Amino acid sequence: MEPILLYGVPAGSSMGLIAALEWLGKPYRLCQVDMLGEMLEPAYLRINPRRETPVLITDQGQVLTETMAIANWLQDRDTERRISFAPTSPETDRMHQLMAFINTGFTGAFVPLWQAWEMENPDPQVKKILQQVGNAGVINRHDKLEQMIGDNPFLLGAQPCLADAVFIGVARWLDIHEVADSTRWPKITAMRERIANTSAVVFATAIENGETPAGSGSLLGHVALSEVIERFGA
Repeated sequence: MEPILLYGVPAGSSMGLIAALEWLGKPYRLCQVDMLGEMLEPAYLRINPRRETPVLITDQGQVLTETMAIANWLQDRDTERRISFAPTSPETDRMHQLMAFINTGFTGAFVPLWQAWEMENPDPQVKKILQQVGNAGVINRHDKLEQMIGDNPFLLGAQPCLADAVFIGVARWLDIHEVADSTRWPKITAMRERIANTSAVVFATAIENGETPAGSGSLLGHVALSEVIERFGA
């Protein structure tokens, strides 16, 4: 069977993994998960008890959660090195370093902002504190990433790789939460624009929006979440 990526909407970090699958160029399927509805239902716990996306149903029918684990799965199957580099190479070490930073501190800095955004009948003072903490953390992590970015067109060179995929799904949250003007970080802003303008990310963004764009031909269609839960849920 083909692997199935469960991706979250709206604006899930998993959008970048759709782009990674397009860059990889091997057959796959998708399953869209409404994070504000379907993901909160008891049935979803059978797929991921932590109520998160992304989730990958592997070609062996195994349920794999966590972005880094899914990225490693894709790397191991990237025999043509379209989105990764030779094992034990300095480029692979650097890619893992960047992905780890983006997937932990950089992504985690947004958590208070999402908590404030998702609050029902929020206490104004609590919401304000969450926003202040979130804004400070996001700015700090952007400052750190700005220092880490070199002069390459993409994070690791002339072509996008898994690190670019992990980054682009989260980078847009800066604008969603209106933390600061993106021009404060010129390297990050330029990197975002280049990655976002690749055909794979344009495709992935359109998929998120419910459109049916023409991609690489690797996407074999969507699978309903109810079917994924029935077939692969614990």
